[in-house]
Amino acid sequence: MTRILTEKIAQQTDLLFRNMEIAMKTCDWECLICGAPTWRYIYHTLHSCDKWFCNPNVYTEPAIHVEHLDQVDIPCSKVLSEEELWSYFHFVKEKVEDYLAVLSDQQLSEHPEKCEYTVLELILGQYRHFMCHIGILNGMTIANTGRYPMVLGLDEWKANTLDGKLFDE
Repeated sequence: MTRILTEKIAQQTDLLFRNMEIAMKTCDWECLICGAPTWRYIYHTLHSCDKWFCNPNVYTEPAIHVEHLDQVDIPCSKVLSEEELWSYFHFVKEKVEDYLAVLSDQQLSEHPEKCEYTVLELILGQYRHFMCHIGILNGMTIANTGRYPMVLGLDEWKANTLDGKLFDE
């Protein structure tokens, strides 16, 4: 089983989650974005990754989910605590890591069960979606604090300088 590409994807996914962790630690969770609190955008992003990274057609909603909670443009009365969101973050991260740990390069071009998209399309779609929302969260942090949250990239990964700093100073 060849895993050259999937190992690179796993590394990039680790960076993706580290960047989300930084965004979550630096943003104001109650700040409104288009009328919805920031924590709902965090949930929306994690929920999308949970559902779409592997296979949206073979998916079970998390126990914390209620209808419309993941749709930031539709009002929802349920409020999630920071503890619930951090727990969900770790659940989704572990689920994705476990999935990538057994994925082969060959499988990247295959369609998961009952899914019209290939494995690679699903993964790339979530990278696009995840980083878009990290950008929104970071933009709100910059606008509200004047401080720029760290955004980790390949250089930090290769140099192993992921030192836990939250802001680019």
